[in-house]
Amino acid sequence: MNSIQIKNNRILYYGNTAGYVEKGKAIVDLLFQTDELKSYLIEKQGLDVEWKDGVFARLAKGRIDPEGNTQILKSCRVWLLRPDVDPMMKFIGYDELLENFGEPDPDNYRVVYDGEADTNDLEALFAKFNLDHPSGYEGHSLSMSDVIELYDASGSTFHYVDRFGFKEVSFQPQEQGLYQEPEMNM
Repeated sequence: MNSIQIKNNRILYYGNTAGYVEKGKAIVDLLFQTDELKSYLIEKQGLDVEWKDGVFARLAKGRIDPEGNTQILKSCRVWLLRPDVDPMMKFIGYDELLENFGEPDPDNYRVVYDGEADTNDLEALFAKFNLDHPSGYEGHSLSMSDVIELYDASGSTFHYVDRFGFKEVSFQPQEQGLYQEPEMNM
């Protein structure tokens, strides 16, 4: 047996699923950051490598589809309405929002969480952000009028929390300042 292998887009390091391959890039848990693995992935496989915390744990929880390919978990942002918006916009269903205010406007929202979650399932995320807020979450329990964004290198999808379930919405925040570190002038 080879000590390092790639099977079904999964990176196996001494029998442990250490990461996965996606679009010519190896995403590998920090736990397995060794010169041996780095050399194998870069020099022998020609892959770019991204070391991320928590990859091994997510893969170990069985995030594998029936075809044997890794289910790539997306990152998650939670958007809540800013405190200074019209209170009548808060905690209403999507149809009522459309009728009275139009489509959700990203300028009315702020990000209260940006990180990884252990699922892409919206219902499970809704429960998590209601019952068991993850570290770094800075908002109220998820409610109607809030927006969940699932994103990865290929793009984002936005989901308005509706009366029952979710409504995928076209919600395109301005990228400047949101995804970049603020500049400091001296």
